[in-house]
Amino acid sequence: MNTLWLPSELTYCTNAHPGENLQQVSEVISGPLSSVRKKRKLSSMGGGLWLSNSTALNLSTVESLNKFAEQLHQHGITVFTLNGFPTQGFHAQRVKEAVYHPDWSEPERLEYTIRLAHILAALLKDDVTEGTISSVPLGFTPDWSKSRNEKALDAVCHCLTELHKIHQQSDHHIRLCLEMEPGCVLESTDDLIPFFTSEIVEHFTSRDLNPKLIDDHLGICFDICHQAVMFEDCYESLQRIHDAGIHIGKIQISSALELTSPNDSDARNSLAGFIEQKYLHQSRCKDKNNKLLNVMDLDQAFNEFPDNQPWRTHFHVPVQARSLISTGLTTTQHEICRTLDFLRDNPQLHPHLEVETYTWTALPEKIRPSNNSMMIDGLTQELNWLENQMRARNLLAE
Repeated sequence: MNTLWLPSELTYCTNAHPGENLQQVSEVISGPLSSVRKKRKLSSMGGGLWLSNSTALNLSTVESLNKFAEQLHQHGITVFTLNGFPTQGFHAQRVKEAVYHPDWSEPERLEYTIRLAHILAALLKDDVTEGTISSVPLGFTPDWSKSRNEKALDAVCHCLTELHKIHQQSDHHIRLCLEMEPGCVLESTDDLIPFFTSEIVEHFTSRDLNPKLIDDHLGICFDICHQAVMFEDCYESLQRIHDAGIHIGKIQISSALELTSPNDSDARNSLAGFIEQKYLHQSRCKDKNNKLLNVMDLDQAFNEFPDNQPWRTHFHVPVQARSLISTGLTTTQHEICRTLDFLRDNPQLHPHLEVETYTWTALPEKIRPSNNSMMIDGLTQELNWLENQMRARNLLAE
């Protein structure tokens, strides 16, 4: 495999746009996705598609899938990764914790993921080695229990056996990539490693299943924003994951908010402008003893966090930005650079890279795109910034 990336392999996730049904997804392909490709002067470009459950159901026939594949071809879009985290309603007026449901303890999550796997297998080009599907890290911690955990493990096992069948039938290799997130069952590298190296392996063997399916069809989607919020050094986290033998199938290039000096009133007021009612913005802070403090949404941070330690917030912001609104309100862009350094130093790895800034329409009004053209410009600037950072590290094929 060529360990360098082509500019056409760099993509963004279409969950930035409404896509509840097949018509909306088709409009995204012919509209912003195609426009970004043209602005980047590429004859073809990867598309990190988000397909809701209803859209996936509408692509369940050979005829509809062939028509969809033809549309992608006409607009120069190739597909090698799908975002299978939200199943529906991702642009509803209020999403919050609903994004985690159905979780892996509920049968609808398994059904949805297998549906996506069949679609992805049909869309993969012959020269693409592997397709990836990012998904919920089992479930949302406040909802979790031992019985739900057992059901989730059963469902993941079932999913991997189905992915193996797809591989045998189509010769296309699909990998399920669990995505750590603050507030979820798998939120940190310390949670992830024992799950992959012990818990899921033991569950497989206890059911007389071949653990090789884990190596072949399970991996992680590493979302940089999420791990930055957890105050993890992304280089060190990825190195630990890789050293543990866990497959890194996909990396979501994303950036979180950081309030470096909470006692700076201008910066604090700027952060307050990011409180909104659509998405969940888990926030973290370290106390004077280096203990990680956590709240489930940003508004709670103002009452519970100290004003002498940096705060970090799960709000995906444009990756090219080092600060927003106020000089004291910075981003965790440096963790994207740490991630790219890791890829430079581990040239045998070639995960899918997907910019995931889905919150454009939820940004404070003064930095929110006011029309589609401005949003397309912003998405293009993100990919151009990523391309430049990768080129500086000799990660791109010329």
